[in-house]
This record gives sequence, structure tokens and C-alpha cells, in this order.
Amino acid sequence: MEWTFAMNQELSLGYSPCPNDTFIFSGIALGRVDRSGLTPEPFLADVEALNKKARRGDLDVTKISFNALVHCLDQYWLLRSGGALGRGCGPLLVARKPCALEDLRNAAVAIPGRMTTAHLLLELLGACEGPRLEMSFEQVLPAVASGAADAGLVIHEGRFTYPNYGLHRVLDLGAWWEETTGWPLPLGCIVIRRSLGPEAARRVDEAIVRSLDWARRHQAEAWPYIRGHAQEMEPEVIRRHIETFVNDFSRDVGPEGEGAIRRLLGEAARTAGVQLPNQPLFWDSREE
Repeated sequence: MEWTFAMNQELSLGYSPCPNDTFIFSGIALGRVDRSGLTPEPFLADVEALNKKARRGDLDVTKISFNALVHCLDQYWLLRSGGALGRGCGPLLVARKPCALEDLRNAAVAIPGRMTTAHLLLELLGACEGPRLEMSFEQVLPAVASGAADAGLVIHEGRFTYPNYGLHRVLDLGAWWEETTGWPLPLGCIVIRRSLGPEAARRVDEAIVRSLDWARRHQAEAWPYIRGHAQEMEPEVIRRHIETFVNDFSRDVGPEGEGAIRRLLGEAARTAGVQLPNQPLFWDSREE
């Protein structure tokens, strides 16, 4: 294959405005580390919007849900850094009143997008057979609280804020995944266009690690950038968000992370009725 990356090329970049992403990428966004060709003006959007752009191949480097990745592995490699993967960080199923899971079998469930990993987990659970009401993630809690939906699939900071809406947790889907499989939960990852080649992927992976390391050393300097994209989120919720979703896997998924990713991608492919391409998942192919 002929690689298309040129050393002076600017690479388009997409990630979400959620605190874990803006924390990880703050060093790049603020120009505090070598960007290795990444644009200083990234595209920030809800993860489902990023999933759709990735399926179209719109961005060179982007955050994406693992559930969406099965549809675009022919175009993108996985990077080893920058993702969201861990324990105790999964989506929640919530309702207006305390209830058992079986009470929601025919419930209308608000979801933050069909390509999200959260929705994959709900499908794997197989307990909710009612309609799915697709909306942006920040609309899920208000929809359940207002009665527009019977239940909601909560991601991001909703994990911490759902009690503010008077809602009740029915099931922690992340805990369910961990107990069922024994693996940590892969939520989202950073991918790079395969056609750019391994040298571009190496440079970008290293840039993300530099950015994360810078943010950890300079949290006060990174804070205005993180806070500026967090909308109305309270400072304590921002901090809890970062503590929950940024961990050692964010720097390098490592062997355990690779195992978890392969397990989840297999489940996602089976659920979608597609086959994973016979290509390396990661740019450096060390797992092959």
C-alpha cells in the first residue's frame, strides 16, 4: 500500500467536548506539546456525530465509539492512546420510579445514539424490547424526567447527575459487562485513517501521550479549556468525570485493554451481522 502522509500535512482531528477528551487533548489544543501535524482547530461534537463522520471517512483522526468501529475498520486503525476504557465507567439504565429490570421489557428507552457502545450493551442485555428513542446524550435525562421516555440510557456525566432529575438507577450496564465477561469495558477509542500509514499513526499516538502527560502535570493551566467546553457542568462533576474516564488505559490500552477490545468488537460485529475485516486492528500490529 502507498501511504499518503506528508511530513508537513495538517491532519483533521475530532473529539467530544466531554471533560475526559478535552483533558486528554488539552496539550495539543493549547499548543503546549508538539502536535505532530494535528490541526490546532479540532472538530468537537457529540460522540454519535463523530461516529457518523467516521463512517463517512470525514476525519483523519477521531474519537469513535467501539460499537461504531466495526463499520469503519476498513478505513481506520486503532491508536493505543486517548481512548475511554476501564472499570466502573459504564452507562446506566435509569427510570423515573424505582423498578426492576423486567418492568422495562416493553418500555420506550431514550438512547444517546444507535452506534454508541451504550446501545450495544443494551442490545446484548436483551431485556428491553420496547421502542428506542434516539436523541443527543444531554437530552436523555430530561426526556425521562418529563415522561417523554419510560427509561433512559445514560452516558458521560449523566452517570453522576441523574439523581438531580429525580431519577433512579435500574442497572449499571458497565458492571453487568464486567461481571459477565470479566473484562474492563471499552467505550470509545481514537482512530486514524489507514491510508496515512504507520509513521503518521506513530507520530499521532505519541502526540496524544505527550498531551495527556502535559495535562496531568498542568491541570490548573488546562482547566479553563476543559471548563469552557463543559457547558453548565459543575466543577466537581467535571473532576469526577475526569477521574472516572481517564486512567492508565488512556495512555496505552495494554494487553488487558486489547483483550477487552477484541471481546467487545466481536460482540458488536455479531450483533450488527457483519464480519470484522481481516486486517490488523492497531497501527503497529503488535497484537497480531
